[in-house]
Amino acid sequence: MFNLLFLLFLIYNLLNISFAVRTQSVAVKGKLLCGQAPARNVRVKLFDEDSGPDPDDLLEADYSDVSGNFQLKGSTVETTNIDVVLKVYHDCDDGIKPGSRKIKFKIPNSYVTEGQNPKKVFDLGTLNLETIFSSEERELIVNKKRRYILYNWEDFEI
Repeated sequence: MFNLLFLLFLIYNLLNISFAVRTQSVAVKGKLLCGQAPARNVRVKLFDEDSGPDPDDLLEADYSDVSGNFQLKGSTVETTNIDVVLKVYHDCDDGIKPGSRKIKFKIPNSYVTEGQNPKKVFDLGTLNLETIFSSEERELIVNKKRRYILYNWEDFEI
């Protein structure tokens, strides 16, 4: 009898935990400028910031296009509400310092929706990266977009 009660209790708790886990998604877009010019090839990353021993979840990463526009979307499975942060890594108005400037933006919870695909898009608007933010940091290792130069074989002496 005790084993049966324990088994029912265990099944009940496992079902409750499995129903508490849900997929949540978010989407962000914006335009980046460096002064009057579009900030192209700027690294942007969308994270679910977690506290404690659980590492932050990278939802998506990309680069701004030639016009400075970017759009990111991502989803993750969590038991609690996700805390979404947009991180922008850039060298606008930075001189020859090592690494990149890093800015973090907290995305409002009202833009986090349930399901694999976001139902809303948070529009960051147009941001001039010359702005100096009080909470700005430096990131020494950032995945830079590589620029490859294509050569013709005739250009090389063999």
